[in-house]
Amino acid sequence: MRKFFTTIMCLIATVAMGNDGVFFVNGNELTPIHETNISIAKEVLTINLGDDGYATVDVLYEMMNHGKAKTVQVGFEACAPYNDTAKLDPSGKHPYIKDFTVVMNDKVLTYKNAVVASIYEQPTDFKPLDLSKWKTTDGMDFSGSHNLYDAKTDSVIGFSYAYYFEAPFHEGLNTIHHTYRYRMSYGVWRAFEVPYWLKPAMRWQNKQIDDFTLRIKAENTAKHFCFNDSLFTSAPFKIEGTGKMRKVKQRYDGELLEVALRNATLVWHSKNFIPCDNINFTAADILYGDHSKLGEYYDRGQHFVFWGFMDKKPNKRVLRNLPYANRGYVFKDKKLQKYFSSLWWYMPDPQWQASTADFTPREWQMINEGK
Repeated sequence: MRKFFTTIMCLIATVAMGNDGVFFVNGNELTPIHETNISIAKEVLTINLGDDGYATVDVLYEMMNHGKAKTVQVGFEACAPYNDTAKLDPSGKHPYIKDFTVVMNDKVLTYKNAVVASIYEQPTDFKPLDLSKWKTTDGMDFSGSHNLYDAKTDSVIGFSYAYYFEAPFHEGLNTIHHTYRYRMSYGVWRAFEVPYWLKPAMRWQNKQIDDFTLRIKAENTAKHFCFNDSLFTSAPFKIEGTGKMRKVKQRYDGELLEVALRNATLVWHSKNFIPCDNINFTAADILYGDHSKLGEYYDRGQHFVFWGFMDKKPNKRVLRNLPYANRGYVFKDKKLQKYFSSLWWYMPDPQWQASTADFTPREWQMINEGK
């Protein structure tokens, strides 16, 4: 292929994975497909991190139409998977996005899908690709590749799955409620990754979000993650519920914000927010590469692995008690209490009754391994 037009465009917005992980898909902002004089007056973005491998996104927009009533074509871009075996869907529906809905001014909107070109640092035009000429680069039609190849022009392009719809804006303030679920990525030392594209919001008229709230939730579970918070220096983060946070230095990514939540929400709010970069929420196991202590990083999800102890014999007593510690159990045994108190994420809760009702299948597996 002499004319290598572009490479892994979509993955630039996420932490580089190489071949040691799987990138499924990114979350994204809604964006106007053509120029418009509509601005984002307010946005509340909520991302709920689940134990089933999916993140649930709920976005409430308040859009200001500064002109007369009109219909605007709005799009949503989702990158193709990488290092994954999912086949390309010619219909344009992403294999790892579920329950995609758009409600505008209390009316449910219908949407269309397409496979579109994704060129690094260029706005997506949402023009459907002609899949009769563009084929996947590994020589197998519609197999799991993130690039497409045109033999006639000897060209390669990246592609995305597009969702787009006609949005009828009336004069003044309009509301859009947008929801979907998407598969969290993962890799070695990363139990999960949640990439979310913020930059497309800059395509609206005001090139900012006048009033922006970010909410990262661990609803009915516990999550331990980190991210680069350099975009969010204009206001402090707050935690609603049981949780803690701190700044830590990481070998490759510099200073990160480390967060531990238990049935809680991390909240950030600011005015005149300029989303000039994207963000990636990553499981905090990347901070504990040596795993000198069993359970330094802990997650209830099915993909969780104690990487540092795969070739060692773990302390079985500690192993089978980790699910209890993660829920805040105050151990009567002084040795266990001392051990779990040395783990940063441990948050004792004297009120918690030792119920196993919400233990996950992965946790029951751990308990059985610790017998």
